Amino acid sequence: MASVSAPAQTALGQGSPLQRGIVKMVLSGCAIIVRGQPRGGPPPERQINLSNIRTGAMARRAAQGQPDTKDTPDEPWAFQAREFLRKKLIGKEVCFTVEIKTSLGREYGMVYLGKDTSGENIAESLVNEGLATVRREGIRGNNPEQAKLCELEDQSKSSKKGMWSEGGGAHTIRDIKYNIENPRNFVDSLHQKPINAIIEHVRDGSVVRALLLPDYYLVTVMLSGIKCPTFKREADGTETPEPFAAEAKFFTESRLLQRDVQIILESCPNQVILGTILHPNGNITELLLKEGFARCVDWSMAVYTQGAEKLRAAERSAKERKVRIWKDYVAPTANLDQKDRQFVAKVMQVVNADAMVVKLNSGEYKTIHLSSIRPPRIEGEEKNKDKDKRFRPLYDIPYMFEAREFLRKKLIGKKVNVTVDYVRAATGPGEGTPAFPERTCATVTIGGINIAEALVSKGLATVIRYRQDDDQRSSHYDELLAAEARAIKNGKGLHSKKEFPIHRVADISGETQKAKQFLPFLQRAGRSEAVVEYVFSGSRLKLYMPKETCLITFLLAGIECPRSSRNTPGGMQVAEPFSDEAMLFTKELVLQREVEVEVESMDKAGNFIGWLHIEGVNLSVALVENALSKVHFTAERSSYYKTLVSAEETCRQKKEKIWANYEEKTVEEVVRLSEEKERVANYRPVYVTEISDNLHFYAQDVETGGQLESLMETMRAEIAGQPPVEGSYSARRGEYCLAKFADGEWYRARVEKVESPAKVHVYYIDYGNREVVSSTRLAAMPPAFSTRTLPAQATEYTFGFIQVPQDEDARADVVDCVVRDIQNSQCLLNVEYTGASCPHVTILFGDTKEDVGLGLVKEGLVMVDVRKEKHLQKMVTEYLNSQESAKSARLNIWRYGDFRADDADEFGYRR
Repeated sequence: MASVSAPAQTALGQGSPLQRGIVKMVLSGCAIIVRGQPRGGPPPERQINLSNIRTGAMARRAAQGQPDTKDTPDEPWAFQAREFLRKKLIGKEVCFTVEIKTSLGREYGMVYLGKDTSGENIAESLVNEGLATVRREGIRGNNPEQAKLCELEDQSKSSKKGMWSEGGGAHTIRDIKYNIENPRNFVDSLHQKPINAIIEHVRDGSVVRALLLPDYYLVTVMLSGIKCPTFKREADGTETPEPFAAEAKFFTESRLLQRDVQIILESCPNQVILGTILHPNGNITELLLKEGFARCVDWSMAVYTQGAEKLRAAERSAKERKVRIWKDYVAPTANLDQKDRQFVAKVMQVVNADAMVVKLNSGEYKTIHLSSIRPPRIEGEEKNKDKDKRFRPLYDIPYMFEAREFLRKKLIGKKVNVTVDYVRAATGPGEGTPAFPERTCATVTIGGINIAEALVSKGLATVIRYRQDDDQRSSHYDELLAAEARAIKNGKGLHSKKEFPIHRVADISGETQKAKQFLPFLQRAGRSEAVVEYVFSGSRLKLYMPKETCLITFLLAGIECPRSSRNTPGGMQVAEPFSDEAMLFTKELVLQREVEVEVESMDKAGNFIGWLHIEGVNLSVALVENALSKVHFTAERSSYYKTLVSAEETCRQKKEKIWANYEEKTVEEVVRLSEEKERVANYRPVYVTEISDNLHFYAQDVETGGQLESLMETMRAEIAGQPPVEGSYSARRGEYCLAKFADGEWYRARVEKVESPAKVHVYYIDYGNREVVSSTRLAAMPPAFSTRTLPAQATEYTFGFIQVPQDEDARADVVDCVVRDIQNSQCLLNVEYTGASCPHVTILFGDTKEDVGLGLVKEGLVMVDVRKEKHLQKMVTEYLNSQESAKSARLNIWRYGDFRADDADEFGYRR
């Protein structure tokens, strides 16, 4: 071997030069390996055998692949001699002289602890402790060192030390266990408690051979969580080191080889024992990473018990300093400025379960993908199972809707912290793989919660597995893996063995027939909850109605918004000015937010029209206030008209946005445009069937009355022939059915609410009255008598031009009067204008042709609702004159004068 600190000696003798080195390893009681100081790599080393003494041979394992050979046990006192030297010499500086060198290159000499021969003579110490015998056959009388050895041996014998003690040395022979039958059970039995050990061999930087004490198990241990460069065995048996493999091995050897350590055996996958080595001077796993001799490995990181984040931090430090294996490392975000790596942004839209659109402080929009997670997905066969059905990922992929909703409810409109982990380059389409644009992947946190980790822990996403050298991953990858392990263990979401949730969401956008059937439900519901799924333009949205589990297209009422560009049969229609700004305004305010909608009507295409409210803000009003929309004439009928006109006038005066080029029209143009539209009086005969407490009433058209009578006769005859089985019908809200009224006859009805089988709320669709009945009085409606055969005959109306008193007694007087006058009688009806829930009408007595509503005003039972429409002014004037007469006569509600002057706000009246 090469010399440690001086040239190799060829002629050896008493004058041999003194050499120095550091003890790397003790092979036995009389043989050590000495190394020099490292200079630019692992240092040279040489084996030195102690002259003039002999110790027992250490145990040797049978050669692998040679069945004839057997394991050789320790000779008595061999291990004790080795241990004596190991504890005294390992890692210490020694000086030595080489006295003899055999033809085979074996070197024999004297070894002293320290820098010169004044230090402890190792051979003498061994003999003195009774751990070695002196080779007396080669002793020369004139050699004082040999004479001293003989003297020490005699003293040791007389003192009965070591091998000279009584009883022999059988008790000093170890029972070494080279094989463990069930390594996993062995590791589990230790319960991750530290166990004393000696590192006997270092295979590479992260794999060692350890002797476990006190039972002498000889095991190979791989360090948990890391991997060092290795030595690849070639076909010819030689080993080729990977870059920095030799340096990593020396780093571990110089710190651990033949040191007393403690090992935590952590796991045993595939017969490989994983563990962490604890040494008083530090944790070798972290040191290897910090010095750039190792990289983290995901598969064993999960079992590391000392804190995976410490390992990631150590690796990150080495990467930043570009040391050793990281010398050519380029960070995934190296080309990004600090402000682009870490920033605060507002979440505007959740694209799917792993992506979102955020708005930066600069106003720029950016799509962010959550690092290292994969949203729920469906395999190809399952996806193509029902080819006739349109595939909708949000509702058809199991747990995709739950994942999207989790992110939407937690993030929409909130500010989040974004830390960019990597930018995934754009990829072109490959065989069987689609093209992907460039993706910015980041860790997103809100209130200290890692959103990706929360998503994975609920089983609503899975963690992507990477190649070991793929550094483009989440900066919290280990937490994601741990969260996924918890979700699998607890059977959450995607990992559940239960049947996955099914979302049957009906899309009635553009479905005119379905929309017509659905319209009355939404009109009667008043304000309904909804979630804005998509914004087509400033005033056109797609809504998800959670209670009704359907999707509808919704148009904002009362405004005229600039139109976006769109394809038409005649070509692309150019966008109107400020259409993009209006759409952006609506998106920022309501996209994916929970809102309330009031549906008033629908258009020919099956789109619903109404008012949308978010946190007390009317979106139609907000668009007008921001000069992004004009007021449409249809708003005149609504209670928001004044607010809309006032907002429009303010923007018009300021000449903002869509009003920038506005010019006041001349007086002549205004007069021409405001020519009065004539009121149309088209009275038709109706039969009033029901009057409600809020003075709404239900009426049947006399023209279709014969059809209803015929249908009822046929239906009752069929029921009499085949009576329904009592209790066989299970009521469900919204369903049409047959109900037995108090008169014992069956009528068509619709279920409005089911409290219990004994309490079912029904609405009689041909008469307008409501009742709470037992399900035993309900039956399924035969198709021959459904609303397709004859639509519901009762239509809801309310009186035009009048306002009902808020006072309960006064209101009851009005209702009693109307019931007495027109219920169950034929009248004449004319629709004057439409309202939020039903048409407003005037109704005349069938015989006298007198206006019923005007009569109520004349009697002082109601007040006048002053309408602003020009064509109705004649009617409004007539009603106001009658009201003044009633006030003068102090009739009914006016008996104490005009109470509205001071108490209008308190009593809820408006003038």
